[in-house]
Amino acid sequence: MSTPTAGLREQKKKQTRRTISDHATRLFLERGFDRVTIAEVAAAAGVAKMTVTNYFPRKEDLALDLHEEFVTGPARAVAGRAPGESALAALHRTLLDSVRRHDPVIGFSGPGFARMVTDSPVLLARLREFHEQREAALAAVLAEETGAGPHDVRPRVAAAQLAGAHRVLFDETLRRTLEGQDDERIAAAVTDAAHAAFALLEPALGDYAVRRPEPH
Repeated sequence: MSTPTAGLREQKKKQTRRTISDHATRLFLERGFDRVTIAEVAAAAGVAKMTVTNYFPRKEDLALDLHEEFVTGPARAVAGRAPGESALAALHRTLLDSVRRHDPVIGFSGPGFARMVTDSPVLLARLREFHEQREAALAAVLAEETGAGPHDVRPRVAAAQLAGAHRVLFDETLRRTLEGQDDERIAAAVTDAAHAAFALLEPALGDYAVRRPEPH
């Protein structure tokens, strides 16, 4: 059982992490990601340089600090799908919900942040890693959910198609953000694009990884 002291310690850690992240984002937006050093972030946040690297081992993660949500989101959506729901339907449903909420994880970031990312080859490379990790996480959960053997390529092929749709829609959100479109206009366009993307995948994946109803 956690103690009040342990709870306060955890709360302080979260606050320190948030403070570092907020100061880093401000500096990156003002000067560009590649022009800001870890030492400058530490000084702005009022902490030691080692403290920054303890919370954020890679400089890129100071800017892209939603790594966990980004990588695991589709896998969690599939694992939590309703009885009778396919992986495709679950991902379509949860993506549309994210669009309605203007979720930063799927690209709703504002033009300043979007420009900071696209202007930095380092951040673009890290973002590609995120996409690859997300596809791998999705393939793993699809294999588990369908009982696929270790040499069955179907979970990986399905994950590549589903993650590919997410990637295209993320890029579309980013593109429209850079054009200066507001969130409501972006959400409307990306909703239409999501319907088109998932409809295209429906013939191949509509009946794949359908969760069996719970036995009575």
